[in-house]
Amino acid sequence: MRGRPQKKTFSLILIFTMIFSLFNPFLENTSRAAATITVAEAIANNSGSATVEGYIVGVTNNGPKYQHSGPFTVTTNIAIADSADETDATKILPVQLPTGSIRTALNLADHPENLGKKITISGTLAAYFAVPGLKSPTSYSFVEDTDPDKVQAVTASPGGGAVFKGTKVELATATKDAEIYFTLDGSEPAKFSTLYTEPIEINAPVTIKAIAVKAGLTDSEVTEYDYIIQQEDTIRIHDIQGAGHYSPYADQKVAGIEGIVTYVVDGSNFYMQDRQPDDDPNTSEGILVYKKSHNVKVGDVVKASGQVKEWVLEGYAEKLQTDLPVTEINATNIQMIESNQELPAPVVIGADRMPPFEVIDNDGFTSFDPEEDGVDFFESLEGMLVRINNPKVVAPQKYGEIIVVPENIPTNTKAGGLRITETDFNPERMTIDINDQSFVAKMGDRFNGSIQGVVSYGYSNYKILSDKEKLPPLVHGANERETTAIVPEDEKLTIASYNVENFSTKTDDSKVTRLAEAIVTNMKQPDIIGLTEVQDNDGPTDSGTTDASQSAAKLIAKIVSLGGPTYVYTDIAPVDKLDGGQPGGNIRVGFLYNPERVSLMDGIKGSPTEAVGYENGKLTLNPGRIDPANSAFNSSRKPLAAQFEFKGENVIVVANHFNSKGGDLPLFGKTQPPVLNSEKQRMEISAAVNNFVKDIQSKDPNANIVLLGDFNDFEFSNPLKALKGQELTNMIEKVSAEERYTYNYQGNAQVLDHILVSNNLAASTEVDIVHINSGFMEEHGRASDHDPVLIQTILKDPVKPEEPKYDKVYDLVNFEAKKLVIGQDNTLIIMDKTSTITEGIWLKKSATLKGEGLKKTRVVISSAQKGTVVDLTGTEIKEVLIETNKVKEIRGAENIMLWTLDKKADPSSIKFTNSKGEEIPSPFAPKENHSPLLRLSL
Repeated sequence: MRGRPQKKTFSLILIFTMIFSLFNPFLENTSRAAATITVAEAIANNSGSATVEGYIVGVTNNGPKYQHSGPFTVTTNIAIADSADETDATKILPVQLPTGSIRTALNLADHPENLGKKITISGTLAAYFAVPGLKSPTSYSFVEDTDPDKVQAVTASPGGGAVFKGTKVELATATKDAEIYFTLDGSEPAKFSTLYTEPIEINAPVTIKAIAVKAGLTDSEVTEYDYIIQQEDTIRIHDIQGAGHYSPYADQKVAGIEGIVTYVVDGSNFYMQDRQPDDDPNTSEGILVYKKSHNVKVGDVVKASGQVKEWVLEGYAEKLQTDLPVTEINATNIQMIESNQELPAPVVIGADRMPPFEVIDNDGFTSFDPEEDGVDFFESLEGMLVRINNPKVVAPQKYGEIIVVPENIPTNTKAGGLRITETDFNPERMTIDINDQSFVAKMGDRFNGSIQGVVSYGYSNYKILSDKEKLPPLVHGANERETTAIVPEDEKLTIASYNVENFSTKTDDSKVTRLAEAIVTNMKQPDIIGLTEVQDNDGPTDSGTTDASQSAAKLIAKIVSLGGPTYVYTDIAPVDKLDGGQPGGNIRVGFLYNPERVSLMDGIKGSPTEAVGYENGKLTLNPGRIDPANSAFNSSRKPLAAQFEFKGENVIVVANHFNSKGGDLPLFGKTQPPVLNSEKQRMEISAAVNNFVKDIQSKDPNANIVLLGDFNDFEFSNPLKALKGQELTNMIEKVSAEERYTYNYQGNAQVLDHILVSNNLAASTEVDIVHINSGFMEEHGRASDHDPVLIQTILKDPVKPEEPKYDKVYDLVNFEAKKLVIGQDNTLIIMDKTSTITEGIWLKKSATLKGEGLKKTRVVISSAQKGTVVDLTGTEIKEVLIETNKVKEIRGAENIMLWTLDKKADPSSIKFTNSKGEEIPSPFAPKENHSPLLRLSL
């Protein structure tokens, strides 16, 4: 399989693993425990896979709070401990019992006699009920307590189940020099039964009962192992896959499993699919087969014999702890049946089966419901041939993967992407792995035709393996890189946040140019730019250098050459290798500011270890770092505060780059719901920065404060809520939903970059996200993996305009009439929601209308006076009918639900403006997809 690093952090271990995997893509799976561990050990080191031994002490419902005595009603879990009478919750391990044979055998509701019994159980150590637990068990056995005066029980290898004819079973006991006696006829073994001297050959269904004896010791308990002979064609692929994430045949040998080859991965791996499917959509008909030098091709019908394995494929260094396995047959033999056969019809996703649109998992793997859970949906198709009709591309190609949805599944960004929400991380996304990083595609493109492939898994995500050569034509969408809608104004301050992605003097000239072009043209030369991921002067070279002045100078020079201002750069260099990021790069936050527009207020520049404060209206250091000794900032960037002067007013701007989301468990991983391990540090950082804001506001409630940067979390996340508190407004929340994203990860458009302002600035501040990077590839002009964010604000209170004076005012409360005709000039009509005018209001001259009652009222502009101005600012009106050609201007025209035009009226000379006073297109102008409804009155 192919490896593609997908994290922003760098790991030498990961790089080594990836290089090695090129030579041996299926490394020895180390996810299975080599020895049994105690419950205490499982709690202390709750990761990876293990076999745990303990006593069943009860069940849990929540918290967890444990029930230690019957009657029991819970079947989905048990709780185990190192002592049979343990009641201390901190010493108890909750164990998940997924649907199947293990739940049937162990649950206390059906088997209260299991309480107090000792078992060993193998599974995944992971958080369960928010505490250390064991999930997805694959096997178990009841254990006798070791008695030094008693012979230990007989074990068998293989330990029962389906075996091939001729299989030899070995019996053993841990008691040295003990003799083993066995029977094959169902009778109880004793000292006069057959003495075990060599492996027992199984040629027919049989039950082996065995006992171990030794002089001077009590005989062991009788153990029993049932064997059946597996015949060819009695087990099919859907039986092996089962209705779940783990095969009921895991680690068992199977023979003659027939399928047609649907996809060849490489010389050692291929997928095959059963041509005789069952009627259960929950059981996949496809499976991965591993056999070196298999020499099969698509269309071959083969029979595979070997061992069923749950195998973790390509992934990050921690994949055994985080990723779901893929069911495979580790084949010892491949038998060719026939070739060049027609492939089975693929499952058409979006037609034959519809993926869940919101839920990835809502039951912690306790039930398998593909119609509800996205992770179960794709598992039910694992290894199968699928098709996606006319896919829409929702993210730029990366690592040779194209993320799409079928044509009939809606997207939710203006550019054609999929944006996350607090409750929806888009399980309908499908990753097409074509293994070609040169393929050019962006958000909003689409394919004219269907894509076909097989469902696999790797790098913590389900994916569909397909061939680039078989892709249908790509149709380029209308999505284009944007220019900010914020227009520079002399009296308004413009501030931007931009992650420049590991920028240094080593950055190639083409990227430098793209970054500078974005600042000069797309961002329209903001007055202050908070930069993140600025590296030191020699970039990733680990020389001990921390100064970044040359890196900044390179970007400034390019900006000047493109016609931009000569920005000034300021930062505080970190202590070498203490702030995280690319080794040797010493990334930090810093500021570019235009000295022709703003100035850095006088002050002493802080050192990397000095903490900035606020006294007498000024920062004690300028710039200065916030609480750099706080452990919250370990291996992460320290926020940088700087105080600027603009038009006689000052503003404190804080640049941030919170710790990354590295360490969070994946959306489609083996632990559900995913544990956000990195969030704890961001919560601590948020508290530190929010406390800094509170301290300033306690001394100056009217202080102008702006926080910006890459916060590595979403607007609805706990860290951003804690950062915002009651003191700040996150301007990102003011951006329309379809535009609200700055970053794209695995096809999910999301916000990581934010600008927050003190509440006193919120009303006079506007915001814009400039989509120039996250939806595009470098071939489209992308310069970074983040989109910049801009705000424009007024630091001093604007002069309030005089209230207009009216010649006549109608204040309509509980007013009822059939028709109201307004003949006076310069009239104000206020209609509250208790009033009703059934036929409408007729305006003969200029007038202003306000009030909630207009939502259900018709307004007829029937002016007899030339130059009539009608002001509807901020008012929603049911219908506006224009009857004459005397109208000069209609203000606040964006809020009208229905426009109607009399045949005698000509709207071409009317000026239409919105509630901000900006001219907007006439609602009667010919164009596609009018927002308001229009009709012609004949």
